[in-house]
Amino acid sequence: MNRMMKPLALSAIALAITACSQQEPYPVSQKKLESEQEKQAYALGSSVGSFVARNLDDQEKAEVMLDRQLVIAGFVDAVKGENKLSDEEADKLLNDLRSKVMEQRKNVLGSKAAKEGKAFQEENAKKDGVKVTESGLQYEVIEAGEGVSPNEDDIVEVHYEGTLVNGEVFDSSYERGEPTVFPLNRVIPGWTEGLQLMKEGGKYRFVIPAELAYGDREVGGQIPPNSTLIFTVELLDVKDKPESESSEAQQYVDTY
Repeated sequence: MNRMMKPLALSAIALAITACSQQEPYPVSQKKLESEQEKQAYALGSSVGSFVARNLDDQEKAEVMLDRQLVIAGFVDAVKGENKLSDEEADKLLNDLRSKVMEQRKNVLGSKAAKEGKAFQEENAKKDGVKVTESGLQYEVIEAGEGVSPNEDDIVEVHYEGTLVNGEVFDSSYERGEPTVFPLNRVIPGWTEGLQLMKEGGKYRFVIPAELAYGDREVGGQIPPNSTLIFTVELLDVKDKPESESSEAQQYVDTY
């Protein structure tokens, strides 16, 4: 199997073991951990189980369900060296599963995010102080600022927090403890448009429709397809244009 799919297969197996029914608990789960070696063995299984828990949770959100008893059977057979499938067969099946999950996430989660985003935008637009641009970008001035406004090809320094419409934070320079620097023309369209409305020292709240954000793409497992994004942004500095992009700006572009 390829390097990406083997960990997924192993972790799926491990979670299935931890999900075994209460009527038929595995004897090892009742064993008291005493020696260092026993604790290491348990820690290995626990780590793999946590990884697979996240994977299967994501699959189930996309309405892709696996029979966990069969996952357990596959694990036991593999440990005993009695696989019922060849590596080639397993490889193809897992690649097909991955494609199915990706398509389902796009359909199921994307449809849900689009519906929630539209409702959120409609309600937010009614609030006092919220303005809507021709593109559909919504913004609210928290602090006006008194410095210069950036142009599309400027490099800016900002502090920000990004959330989904349910309030879940998916990115925050505040949490990282330092502001971010990037070229304004190398980010999502909602940012490029919105920050040009600001002045240095200003603080705005933006509600960015999916078509001005990441569209129907899922990003980093945190931002579902068709998501409306909310950003609170402080514009700290509009930097002089360098002859070439700064390392900080290039790092941001490479990351996002």
